Amino acid sequence: MENSNPPLHLCHGNQLSNFINRTHTLIHSIALALLLYYRASFFFFLHDTKTPILPWLLVFAAELLLSFEWLLSQAYRWRAVSRSVFPERLPEDDKLPAIDVFICTTDPDKEPTVGVMNTVLSSMAIEYPPEKLHVYLSDDGGADVTLNGMKEAWRFAKWWIPFCNSYKIKCRAPEAYFSALEDEDDNDFGGLEFSQERRNIKEKYEVFKERVREYGRHGGDTKTTSIRSDHSAVIQVIQATFSEDGMEMNEARNMPLLVYVSREKRPSYPHHFKAGALNALLRVSGVISNSPYILGLDCDINNDIYDSQLRSAYKVLWQGFDGLQGPCLSDNILWVSPRSSLNPSSQITSLARSSGGNAFLAETQLLASCTYENGTKWGKRQVGLLYGSVSEDYFTGFVSLHCKGWNSILFDPPRPQFLGSGITNLNDLLVQGTRWSSGLLDVALSKFCPLIYGPFKTSLLESMLLCRTCNFPTLLFLVTVGALLLYLSWANSMAFLYTRVILLALSSAFFLDLQAHHFRNLIYEQRIWMMKSITSHLYGSVDAFMKKIGMRKASFVPTNKAEDNEQMKRYKIGGLRFPNISTVSHSTGLHWSS
Repeated sequence: MENSNPPLHLCHGNQLSNFINRTHTLIHSIALALLLYYRASFFFFLHDTKTPILPWLLVFAAELLLSFEWLLSQAYRWRAVSRSVFPERLPEDDKLPAIDVFICTTDPDKEPTVGVMNTVLSSMAIEYPPEKLHVYLSDDGGADVTLNGMKEAWRFAKWWIPFCNSYKIKCRAPEAYFSALEDEDDNDFGGLEFSQERRNIKEKYEVFKERVREYGRHGGDTKTTSIRSDHSAVIQVIQATFSEDGMEMNEARNMPLLVYVSREKRPSYPHHFKAGALNALLRVSGVISNSPYILGLDCDINNDIYDSQLRSAYKVLWQGFDGLQGPCLSDNILWVSPRSSLNPSSQITSLARSSGGNAFLAETQLLASCTYENGTKWGKRQVGLLYGSVSEDYFTGFVSLHCKGWNSILFDPPRPQFLGSGITNLNDLLVQGTRWSSGLLDVALSKFCPLIYGPFKTSLLESMLLCRTCNFPTLLFLVTVGALLLYLSWANSMAFLYTRVILLALSSAFFLDLQAHHFRNLIYEQRIWMMKSITSHLYGSVDAFMKKIGMRKASFVPTNKAEDNEQMKRYKIGGLRFPNISTVSHSTGLHWSS
């Protein structure tokens, strides 16, 4: 009997790659075992040699730890999979579940309002029933220019969304569509009507951008740093307030719900950075739309010399995650999560929606207040995104989802579904890397260390993957000590063994990375890894240890996405921008002084 509900996706094991990876693991394990045996044998014949014991002991310890780190990384390669999806098998529109889309921004100076509104517009234009689509923007800075941008975006969307739907436009972010990045397939309509319509929409988009920028220059208060951390809650359901546009009520019903949320922040109350902002969105959306699924959007980068795509992670290693219990939440890729997995409903105060529009919105501000979470389980293991690390995505995915039995899958289509602004200068690359390194090590140094907390709640291989992920910043210290080994080994009879181990490791990395991208991108990736290792990973590791012993407080520095014309020209031709040493030191030290 034919299955009436065929699967929406199929999982395929990469048999050839898995065979090569497992064979390499076996050969490399033998080489490592011989090397460690040689090191250990020194201690049995200590009386026959005059070699100092301390240097030998340090090298042996480094090799043991590097071997352990390598062993953890093999879990990525054990069962890599890929997936095929069948969107044509989706149910009819009336059977699709409602979705709440979450977008976060903080600083309009570092995240330009036009770019943020492009994310909002592309989310509103998703091919989905508009009555089941609800878009929420969290503005943690409480900037007037962002709220005004939301109103302008809603106004422009009434032309943009019908245009996209009428002509089946694939690229639904207007900035990308009207730029050189636009898809040629979207122009293959022919006819004067499409050309005229496209020209009209482009003119309206230019007007939209100018209105947003003009408000930022003259009418908008982007707020100082102190005001951004001290403001009241503001929640607005964006509606058409421009009577000159003559928008009918039935037209408004064909638009997705758009909500602006700026939670209350006070210096005397902890705000828990992005995790706190997302938890406020969970509560507010729970009483406004309460959709069963949540779509979180951030940036997936297109083409970059600073390796903002993290190709090895998302194109290679995450496939290894997918073959087990699935990847955890990640800041640079979108995530879809059932609302029930974060269990917010049990901790949301019941609000009566019958009270009416303005009164109801006034009551929802209670959910976004800085005191609402006092005495509740928000941010703990039971409810919402977890506090305790600036890498809230990894922390929540591990503890609140995978350790509670949830599985996730990775979908990486040939055509990227969401593109955004990436890093185009070295300063911001180092700041971002420091934040990630510090946040991951916060988890590794806590009671939720995957090798301690995970094996009883997830599979052993999954725990190994998670442990490898949160400990990768410390690889710098092990490599520094181990690198001395190669230099000293050339005058040693065991030089061939050291060389074999190193070449095996390099060949494995190159084989995996070249599956995901070209050799040029591989060079970019290795170059940036070395830069990050001696800066971001070092500062992030020290930052995490200082927080652990109480010498520092957690901090969050948003990534700068503002564009500089000269900088962009250099970036597009592949030129790295090296600021002076004092600037680099200041940037990587932001987590120390903020």
